[in-house]
Amino acid sequence: MVLGKQERLQELELRNTTKKYDIVCVCCVLRLAGGAGEATRAGATQHHKELGEQERLRELELRNTTKKGKPVASLETDAVFNDFKREMMFHRQAQAAVLIGMPKLKELGVGTRRPDDYFAQMAKTDQHMQKVRENLQKKQFEEARSEKAKKQRQLRKMGKQIQVETKLRRESEKRQLAEEVKKYRKGLRTDLDFLEDNKKRRPTVAGQKKLPSRNKTQAKRDYKDKKFGFGGKKRGLKTNTKESSADFADYRHPKKPTKGQQQRPGKSKRMKMSSKKRR
Repeated sequence: MVLGKQERLQELELRNTTKKYDIVCVCCVLRLAGGAGEATRAGATQHHKELGEQERLRELELRNTTKKGKPVASLETDAVFNDFKREMMFHRQAQAAVLIGMPKLKELGVGTRRPDDYFAQMAKTDQHMQKVRENLQKKQFEEARSEKAKKQRQLRKMGKQIQVETKLRRESEKRQLAEEVKKYRKGLRTDLDFLEDNKKRRPTVAGQKKLPSRNKTQAKRDYKDKKFGFGGKKRGLKTNTKESSADFADYRHPKKPTKGQQQRPGKSKRMKMSSKKRR
C-alpha cells in the first residue's frame, strides 16, 4: 500500500511526538492518525505534555523514596575496599525504601507477601559447582603427579651422574695403580707405598658404618673388667684337649639291644597256623 504525502507527514509527526514526551495515549494517537483539525491536534499535543509532566513527577517521587529515612554514609568518606560498610549501606537503603514503599503499596491495593526465606539464590547450581570442584581436584592431582615425576627424573639423573663419576674415578685409580705396579716391576721404584695410598684414597660405601678400632674397644673392655671384675673365659670351654681325649674312665660300652616282644606274624602265616589247628 502506497501512502500519500499528507499521510507520511502525519506519521512522521506522530513519531516525533511520541519520542519527545515518551508517553503514548491511545486517544491522541487515533486523533493524530485520523487527520483531525488543527484544534484537535493542538489538544492532543497539550494532553501529551500533561501526561509527560505527571510521569516525570511520579518518577522523581519514586527516586526520592530511597533518599529519605535513615541517613546513609557517603561513599567519599568510606573506604573503597571496605566490604562490610558497603553491604551495610545497601541494607540501610533497602530498609528505608521498604518503610516508605509498603504503605504506598497498601494505599494502591497491591498485595504483598513475606518470602519463605531470605537466602540469596546461587548463580550456579550444586551440580555445576560439583563439576567445578572435580575439575579443580583433577588439575591438582595432575600437577602433583607431574611434580613427582619431575623429581624422580632429577633424582635418576643425579644418581646416574654420581654413578658415572664413581666409575670414572675408579677407572682412573685402577689405571694409576697399574702404572705404579709397572714401575715397581721395572725397578723404577722400590717401595710399595702406592698400595697404602690407594687404600687411604678409597672412600667408604655410603651408609656403611666404620668398624671401631681395636685399641678403643680393648681400652673400654679393660676399664669395665677393672671396675666390675672378669667373670672368666666363656668361649672354648667344651673343646677337647689331649688329656680329655685320652681319658676313657667314664666311657661305658653300649649294651646290646634286648629281645623285645615277639611281633605278630603276617596274615599268610596266621592262616596257615589256623588251618593246622583245624586239622
